[in-house]
Amino acid sequence: MQVTIRELIHEYPAHAGPRFSCAADIAIELKFIEESPREIMVVFYLDTKNRVIAREIVSVGILNASLIHPREVFRSAIHINAQSIVMVHNHPSGEAEFSDADTEVTKCIAEAGSILGIELLDHVIVAGNGYKSAKETGILNSWVKA
Repeated sequence: MQVTIRELIHEYPAHAGPRFSCAADIAIELKFIEESPREIMVVFYLDTKNRVIAREIVSVGILNASLIHPREVFRSAIHINAQSIVMVHNHPSGEAEFSDADTEVTKCIAEAGSILGIELLDHVIVAGNGYKSAKETGILNSWVKA
């Protein structure tokens, strides 16, 4: 039996999804993944008013890595007509710092989104010691074309 995209996504009722004003809001929404023993990548899909349409776990990795590709991130975004996305993943180490691999993934997803017309608004890492935002730290801004 094949699983469909609709079965993998948690969709919110129309116009009732949460609206994030900052990375702290996102970190609170996904606090439950921060203590997972494996890396989990979650993507929020947003509408034109930055309301969350849906949330999807796009990757479950190992202790210190998670395989992520634009194909998995944007498949659902296209399917549900998302205007933009926010990526979130945890660091089981407890340290919310961007690794070189995290920075590269952010760059790759931002570039793919730019081509598709689906903006990556932020990439947030949650961990035991808090959270880090690619947007707030300037990592995302350095890749986004003006």
